[in-house]
Amino acid sequence: MGAVVGTLTMQTKQRRRPSRDKIDDELEMTMVCHRPEGLEQLEAQTNFTKRELQILYRGFKNECPSGVVNEETFKHIYAQFFPHGDASTYAHYLFNAFDTTNNGSIKFEEFVMGLSTLLRGTMREKLEWTFHLYDINNDGYINREEMTEIVRAIYDMMGKYTYPALKGDVPKQHVDAFFQKMDKNKDGVVTLEEFIVACQEDEMMMRSMQLFENVM
Repeated sequence: MGAVVGTLTMQTKQRRRPSRDKIDDELEMTMVCHRPEGLEQLEAQTNFTKRELQILYRGFKNECPSGVVNEETFKHIYAQFFPHGDASTYAHYLFNAFDTTNNGSIKFEEFVMGLSTLLRGTMREKLEWTFHLYDINNDGYINREEMTEIVRAIYDMMGKYTYPALKGDVPKQHVDAFFQKMDKNKDGVVTLEEFIVACQEDEMMMRSMQLFENVM
């Protein structure tokens, strides 16, 4: 790391000082690359075969040569799939859900563990992951504000071309409907068990709450 910083310092003496973002990008590209755990270990921890993990890792490294992805890169990649909307807010929350160590970057291990749950986990595992996504402050509960943030982010991501007649209060109406069914004891928050039971009892609600699986 010292050599990298030293090299960047010498370069700045020869030309105009680059922006902070450019320095961060250069550091990410030139620092020692992160190497994932053995594929055998990941195979045991996920629902992917070794061959599938090799393919996933090749694609991950192609997009993120350093072996880790930061939030801005994640947002840039994700935005390409939703050209008619603004995916930045939803990508922010999705990034945080994958970043299980809360260090501001996603390693291949974190990415593939989350992907394994979303694609091949049990129904309960998928719902637990979804709950974690909606529980923005990680306090073990989902409140109305958190759910509204996620629902609004999904609408923003899908864009005006998908929802031409969408009114500003539609996300709130959906959240009110969700809470009416989920918040059994009417205490203003939804617990993990309330969330799972409500989704299992209402197939339409389950599809709505797992919408993000279709936009991964």
